[in-house]
Amino acid sequence: MGGVRRIMPSEVVRTPPPLGTLPTMARGRVGEALRRLGIGDEAVRVYLALLELAPAPLSEVAAAAGMNGTRLVPAYGELLDAGLASAAISGLDTVAPLPPAAALQILSRYRAAELDASCVTVAGAFDAFQRQRQGGAGRDLVEVVTGDEIGPRLRKTWDSAREQIRQFDSPPYFPIPTATDEALATLARGVTQRVVYSRQSLEVPGRLAECIEPCVAAGEQARVAPSVPVKLIIIDDEYALVSLSIKEVDTHHTMLVVQPSGLFTALVALFEHTWQGALPFHGAAPTPRRLHPADRRLLALLSAGVTDTEIARQIGISRRTLYRRIEVLMTRLGAATRFQMALQAQRHGWL
Repeated sequence: MGGVRRIMPSEVVRTPPPLGTLPTMARGRVGEALRRLGIGDEAVRVYLALLELAPAPLSEVAAAAGMNGTRLVPAYGELLDAGLASAAISGLDTVAPLPPAAALQILSRYRAAELDASCVTVAGAFDAFQRQRQGGAGRDLVEVVTGDEIGPRLRKTWDSAREQIRQFDSPPYFPIPTATDEALATLARGVTQRVVYSRQSLEVPGRLAECIEPCVAAGEQARVAPSVPVKLIIIDDEYALVSLSIKEVDTHHTMLVVQPSGLFTALVALFEHTWQGALPFHGAAPTPRRLHPADRRLLALLSAGVTDTEIARQIGISRRTLYRRIEVLMTRLGAATRFQMALQAQRHGWL
């Protein structure tokens, strides 16, 4: 055997991979994806360097990204605020990228909200153009449907959906025995369904098990709000079916069919705003992945009633970064409030 000595696994020294491990094409795709989510160019360069070197001192990451301290601070701060990178531990300079799932969900939600606002602005401008060109002429923008005509009209418009259906759901309900079957058939042919249920919807005997959960299991995107302002169904970008009010559904049996117009745009904006603030409904919630020690400490301080200012001071981050971390945790837990976040964290053994 001579002078050959067998190297044991514990003796192997692991060194960071050299910059350039990621293929150039992959780096380009990652960078382009981050920019589409609103991450700046210099922050993208730092993140790519993190993927190559981390865990590593921040100074080495800066050198790999070709940045000095003045440019590095805001670029790395952007990654911290987005929840994509860890904060440097006091006394150490080692940093690393964080699991991106929750952060990417928040970034995509922000971008979607910006796109929605842009769509509303453009649609409103076009509506103003139509009103100016058409004056008082043109088709009826609002049609009133009453009594026994409501059921057939609902079924006809529901079957006409090609891309998506947006809906506010709340009792009382117009009796349509085949409503659940028709919703399942629509999902089966690839139409997206987004529904905001009022809390009262979940309390109607049998509705959760017989109507809501089967649709969610079939792919419906469901959220829950304390209440919804009206009963509403928006079919593609073609028309909206809306009651005059929640109570009048039961007393007057009156439904409005609203064609594309300023009122239609307002109803779409109302739905999107309510959707953003509603709590996701997924049935049994999956168990989140292991919690980072720093986030566990943050949750412990929050549950103890420590003020935001004091928590930020103890952890060594800005209040802005603290709020972003709290939002990431709320997203991971499917919580709409800090109180719900604490309950869910306790349920999953994080506290």
